[in-house]
Amino acid sequence: MDDGPNGSLPRYRALANSIARQIEDGALSPGIALPPERALAEQHGVSRVTVRKAMEQLSSRGLIEQRRGAGTFVARRVMQPLSVLTSFSEDVAARGMVAESRLIQSGVGRASPEEVIGLALAPGHPVTRITRLRSADGQPLALEAATVLNEALPDPEQITGSLYAALEARGMRPVRAVQRLTAIAIDAYAANLLDVQAGSPALLITRIGYTAEDRAVEFTRSTFRGDRWDFVTELT
Repeated sequence: MDDGPNGSLPRYRALANSIARQIEDGALSPGIALPPERALAEQHGVSRVTVRKAMEQLSSRGLIEQRRGAGTFVARRVMQPLSVLTSFSEDVAARGMVAESRLIQSGVGRASPEEVIGLALAPGHPVTRITRLRSADGQPLALEAATVLNEALPDPEQITGSLYAALEARGMRPVRAVQRLTAIAIDAYAANLLDVQAGSPALLITRIGYTAEDRAVEFTRSTFRGDRWDFVTELT
């Protein structure tokens, strides 16, 4: 480790940056276990205190996960391309992970003013609402509150996995969407479900999905953990 007290960075930051580069370059794959603290100290010629502080830095940046009794692992992040309309389940499966859902609440009711505007409905139009905690390989990633046309999904209990799969079965899967991304500080309710500290950075994704007939069918607001989910776009 070249950087030290007389270098441009403290040793723990230099070590953290070195490991971060290996993660970002793909040399350290998501889910792989890092060497034990003592081995890292010997490998980089630093003290175990330096390694410990470097791990704290990497953990705060969402790059590693420290599991009590199991070790330290490269964090699994999900990258969703913004140029293709896919569901959460499809994004997670494409990366070799298992998507899971936990139902928080569901029901049928009359559209709220916000839903009336988002879905271009008449006041009082019936809608189906589903709020779920979305996870990948057991790690909670997003709190998703979806509202869909009641005629597209009369019974919320029809959802056993992917919402888009259920809509596709009824011939009403969205083929395009308008999506807004907003950086937020996560509130206490969502933080508790997502297993993060209240006030942690998150992304609020508001999506309106349209069918092939250009009818708005889905109005979804999802809170994604900022340390586990990336949105990627290609510019030309």
